Amino acid sequence: MLRTVNLHKKYNELTALKSLNLEVGSGEIFALLGQNGAGKSTTINILLGLLKASGGDAFINNISVTEQPQKIKRHLAYIPETVLLYPNMTGIENLDFFSRIAGFNYTKATLAGFLNRTGLQESAHEKNLEGYSKGMRQKVGIAIALAKDAKVLLLDEPTSGLDPIATAEFTNIVRQLGSEGRTVFMATHDIFNAVSVATNIGIMKQGELVQHLPSKDFSAEEVQSLYLKTI
Repeated sequence: MLRTVNLHKKYNELTALKSLNLEVGSGEIFALLGQNGAGKSTTINILLGLLKASGGDAFINNISVTEQPQKIKRHLAYIPETVLLYPNMTGIENLDFFSRIAGFNYTKATLAGFLNRTGLQESAHEKNLEGYSKGMRQKVGIAIALAKDAKVLLLDEPTSGLDPIATAEFTNIVRQLGSEGRTVFMATHDIFNAVSVATNIGIMKQGELVQHLPSKDFSAEEVQSLYLKTI
């Protein structure tokens, strides 16, 4: 569902991404670790079609990001570190608005069903987002991904700023997405959550993927040790 082939990005003399080769299949959850400036956000922005690669290509559901940047958007959902929704609209109104932009027109009951699947309590559906926590806004973002039937979800620092309960809820939601056959690709600093939720973990340094680990074979302590040695 997600593939990069010799993906390269250069800003003048600075190489931000160097020969990135990745394959992430349906139902897989891939966590990309690395310090700030390692190339995580550059990778996500290229996959989103927001940045043009200097070389190589990326594919979403076998569609070239380089050749068809608009077409890939129907298969993608992006949930940034700070979910940007309308604070003066309710959760269900935000979901309805963004679903319509994506070309879907759902009944209120169906919209509520998407929100329920993310674990957002029903009492919050009709409340404005200005009173939502980060974890609650994140759930609305995931509901939007479900409503547009996105096959690939790109998440940027999804557990940053979440308390332990919200982090556990997020982990359960992501696992559910994987069990439904959706592909999840997330950039994170949270090593312990990455080991808990991901099927595979990558470690980046200075634009290169220097480790590619099946998470089932490594403890969080082992991944942390490899990460510290890498950076």
